[in-house]
Amino acid sequence: MKQTSFEWAQASFGHVNLNDPRRTKRLVSLASSLAKQPGVSVAKLNYSPSEMEGAYRFIRNDSIQATDIADAGFQTTIQKAKEHDLLLALEDSTTLYFSHVSVEEELGHGNRKRSKDRALIAHSILLFAPNSQSVIGLAEQRLWTRNINSRGQKAQRAVRAYEDKESYKWELASRNMAERFGSEMSKVLSVCDREADLYEYLSYKSVHNQRFVVRSMQSRYIEECSEKLYDYVSRLKPAGGKRIHIPQRGGRKSRVAELEITYAPVTVRAPAKKTGEGISLYYVGCTERGREEDKLTWHLLTSETITNAADAHRIISYYERRWLVEDYHKTWKTEGTNVESLRMQTQNNLERMITILAFIATRLLELRFIKENKELARRSCEGTLSNRAWKLLWLKQESRELPATAPDMDWLYKNLATLGGWKDTKRTGRASVKVLWEGWFRLQTILEGYELAKSLESDL
Repeated sequence: MKQTSFEWAQASFGHVNLNDPRRTKRLVSLASSLAKQPGVSVAKLNYSPSEMEGAYRFIRNDSIQATDIADAGFQTTIQKAKEHDLLLALEDSTTLYFSHVSVEEELGHGNRKRSKDRALIAHSILLFAPNSQSVIGLAEQRLWTRNINSRGQKAQRAVRAYEDKESYKWELASRNMAERFGSEMSKVLSVCDREADLYEYLSYKSVHNQRFVVRSMQSRYIEECSEKLYDYVSRLKPAGGKRIHIPQRGGRKSRVAELEITYAPVTVRAPAKKTGEGISLYYVGCTERGREEDKLTWHLLTSETITNAADAHRIISYYERRWLVEDYHKTWKTEGTNVESLRMQTQNNLERMITILAFIATRLLELRFIKENKELARRSCEGTLSNRAWKLLWLKQESRELPATAPDMDWLYKNLATLGGWKDTKRTGRASVKVLWEGWFRLQTILEGYELAKSLESDL
């Protein structure tokens, strides 16, 4: 986060090949401006008339492929990932809805029942380094539309080829990521929710020695006995407990859950209507104690070797981070870059803008994550702000003299949010991404003003 918006845009997209260096320069300029003011439409950017016309020419240029922009961003993420020994590839899908008439005929249906809704589907892989507790960036993202005439096709899934089903997205995402990482793929561990509990996907990951943690969706037959997985593991001896915090979300109140941990090696059989070998995995389970209704229960399948309770705890801690990709999608769609408010005239124009904003959203998520991690909150803010920047923020926000050492990240979070206009009226202690980024933007303005004043002072 020490990078300016321009430095970030240059690092992310400055190496892209768009068959004309002027296009690359325009992309960097546009990404930099959007990163300074996330959620603001192109029409409201601080551009001259000629710059505005250049930005719109770029967005409307069908010679520029959104996939080329995305590939440049992915390669930047891969380079950053090389600094880490272990990476969690947090995966999830989301639906982007657009209501304006101009793109309705080009887009497909989403998950909503109302037939008039038009949507793009996105599958994303967000890299997270657990040892340094840091968000690295996007390693993969694919956009597609569903044929508006294909509603109800789910009922025919049993007769369709695996590669023709939307569920193939999990394997395709892993294939694309493996191609980018090459030999470095061995340090990547995919973390997926129940939708990825597919025999074909688990088989692919196992055959290619790719690491994963997948939450089980169904109680499959296993070779260890003649019964199903959940029946078998219900008799396992507990291997200790774990306490986790379940955040408030929707109508659910936050709470601390006491979990009972179990683990065992298992071999998952191929489904009755499919051919294939059994898949040797490890099972890790956790069930909330002392709660009958709405209790937390996770059945996790993993390629990682589990020989003791510490190993099981580690797998659960990896799965706990999966919510970050959901927060990423929320930041991208509505709470940060607001892609669902875009009003591009064609699907191609829409995808170019969506792709640029997808990478800006990962930058915004870094600020949001400060509050969600206690270890990170206690670290010095000098890892995020320059020495001059945190001192200027202190002088702006505090009515006392500068401390001898930089304050922690928790202080940075609160004061950036306050600078951005946060009042904490709901008493949650959590600020929105928009507020945090507004505070960040104002701090950069203060820093630029200070640098300009010092420069003028030296010239006089």
